[in-house]
Amino acid sequence: MAAPAFGPTQTVQGTPLVLQGAGTRYRAVFKVYDMALYLPRKVRTAEEILATTGAMRLDFVAQRDIPGTDLGLSFIKGLSANATPDQIRRHTPSSNRLVEIFSGRTKLASGDAFAMEFVPGKGTTFYIQGQAQGAPVGDAEYFGMVLRIWLGAAPVDSQLKDALLSSGAN
Repeated sequence: MAAPAFGPTQTVQGTPLVLQGAGTRYRAVFKVYDMALYLPRKVRTAEEILATTGAMRLDFVAQRDIPGTDLGLSFIKGLSANATPDQIRRHTPSSNRLVEIFSGRTKLASGDAFAMEFVPGKGTTFYIQGQAQGAPVGDAEYFGMVLRIWLGAAPVDSQLKDALLSSGAN
């Protein structure tokens, strides 16, 4: 599977980030979205990514029309599959905001871009088509929960997990 084309770097709040890995989320045989993970430096394992303390960014490009409610609920399902009940409870307001942002749109059309940026001390900002969708939410623990959707013990797509780790340090 060819990796989708994402730039080699991103900048989040003045912090330069490098492309850790990129891949495509499949549901059955259908492409859902391309995804890229940007970190302060390349690492080898999911555990190292989850231990990262600096700014991070997830970029997505829809590969088909995706109903907004479906996308928001699939994120929540991934969060729930990889977090403890106590974490889910503590971060309910942030998770509710995530669902609101995507459910507030009828759909994301094929080619639409969306992103999630984490900035230490500020939280996670969600973007659709380059526009911030309100104030940052959550903390470092919450963004770790978000990352576990793709990098946790029960990733939403194990091939995508491998792709996100594929260009780590040699």
